[in-house]
Amino acid sequence: MKYMIKRLLQLIPILIGITFLSFAMMRLAGGDAVTYMYENAGTAVSQEIIDQAKAEYGLDQPFLVQYVRWLGGMLRGDMGESYVSHKDVFETLVSKLPATLLLTLSSMILTVLIAIPLGILSAVRHNRWVDDLIRFFSFVGNSMPNFLAALVLMYVFSIRLNWLPVVTTENTAISLVLPTLTLTLSMASKYTRQVRATVLEELNKDYVTGAKARGVRGKVIIWKSVMKSSMLTIMTLLALSIGSLLGGTAIVENIFMWDGVGKLAVDAINMRDYPMIQAYVVWMAMIYVVVNLITDLTYHYLDPRVRLGGNEA
Repeated sequence: MKYMIKRLLQLIPILIGITFLSFAMMRLAGGDAVTYMYENAGTAVSQEIIDQAKAEYGLDQPFLVQYVRWLGGMLRGDMGESYVSHKDVFETLVSKLPATLLLTLSSMILTVLIAIPLGILSAVRHNRWVDDLIRFFSFVGNSMPNFLAALVLMYVFSIRLNWLPVVTTENTAISLVLPTLTLTLSMASKYTRQVRATVLEELNKDYVTGAKARGVRGKVIIWKSVMKSSMLTIMTLLALSIGSLLGGTAIVENIFMWDGVGKLAVDAINMRDYPMIQAYVVWMAMIYVVVNLITDLTYHYLDPRVRLGGNEA
């Protein structure tokens, strides 16, 4: 408990720093939602009307005043109102979360089901044809950008075979397949290589040689000893991927028109919708902070060396 409280206190200034930097970078980027809307309205608008609209949203205030007002509202649970849709930012963000959570869950489950068995098989069959084949395909999958993988999958399964829709439809189950495969292709390829390297390193250690000499079966050594020692590395990879997926993979969600947090963020950036962008940044920061905290606590539980190091510190 003491370790958890200490970690939580350390994360508070990190969150405040992230919100301040993101707020400052958006203002330095130039442009705002009011100017953008009137410039693309198709009709001439006087500068007085633009200035009046900016004053209504508080965009005429100094930077620090805008930031303090926004931070105070967020601490009270008020993330403001969208400049574009005029809807509550928090409610809009929450309404997009189920789609992103569903995509995250399906991608992670499929990734684990593919990467761990293939990584173990590749390590056990080290330098054999199976290992070479798995490493080749994992290299190709890891090298392929998400947008390219999405286009290839769309061409094969949607255009050539006509099995799946190109973009999201009312049938969520069918529409989920292509985005899930796109994300899984890259993640499973990366994890397969990492699991292989970790398992291979453990297999070359003395305790494995001793277990084999005592007549312990290979499967027992792999699942009872090797995998337990490899869990820290695997947990780190999974934690980082969960954070990025929950933040919304913007490219994939936009390609398949998947109505999640990532697509919301891209639309907000294009429209200069500051409150929505800031809410997304806070969401991303909180995800990574929470995921890293859970990972640290898991390390603290799984590895006695971490506990001893923390006590000595």
